[in-house]
Amino acid sequence: MKVLIIEDEAAAARRLQKLIQDIDPSIEVIAQLDSIEATMEWLGANELPELIFMDIHLADGSSFEIFHYVKIDKPVIFTTAYDQYAIQAFKVNAIDYLLKPIKQAELEQAIHKFKQWKSNAIFDYQQLAKAMQQENQPRRLLIKLGQTIRVVNMNEAAYFYTENKITFVVTKESKRYPLDFSLEKVEELVDEKSFFRINRQFIVNIQAIKEMYAYSKSRVKLELVPPCDLDTVVSTERSPVFKRWLQGGVEAEE
Repeated sequence: MKVLIIEDEAAAARRLQKLIQDIDPSIEVIAQLDSIEATMEWLGANELPELIFMDIHLADGSSFEIFHYVKIDKPVIFTTAYDQYAIQAFKVNAIDYLLKPIKQAELEQAIHKFKQWKSNAIFDYQQLAKAMQQENQPRRLLIKLGQTIRVVNMNEAAYFYTENKITFVVTKESKRYPLDFSLEKVEELVDEKSFFRINRQFIVNIQAIKEMYAYSKSRVKLELVPPCDLDTVVSTERSPVFKRWLQGGVEAEE
């Protein structure tokens, strides 16, 4: 059996590997990864192992962010030092959940549970990631640039737009990056209190709005920072909702 360890503390990763092999020497740890970025690169180049041990808090953010961008259909055993995450969702969406420092007996029980696991079981890690996402924790965008991956905090984004069927993010520092997913996917990831989809082409951060002008058919034209060469006009059907959003209203109330 092949397993993957995702853990940002080298000593903890070594200890976990030793415990695993003490329990079952036939288990092969094929890689140890310490960050979201390293995990994304590895998953893009390798087949998923039979089982994944995943620490929740990694060097560059929460491991739940991985599930927003990569489909993982293999069982995961989560590990963390924070028992605040030990909720029923893990029992539904994961093989098991282990608190650090990991005890050999509990690890052995988790591995046994995996061996009893039925291959037709379905684990909805995206739903788990959504449930675990803290409101005050900024999400990150993982952007592939050739063979490298760049991490951009969501609160660094000024606006998102599509052009020639490609989705882009423009940061507050005027940097533009292409994304591997649609504007609809971006809409699912952003905080609706800070971001608004003004039309089919644009999602804007409220902090990126420099000026607003009355436009034809009760629409609103926006001047954005950083500047944008494309027309940024709130569509007719979105304008009433947009005005309530500016006042702190919730878009979903429309």
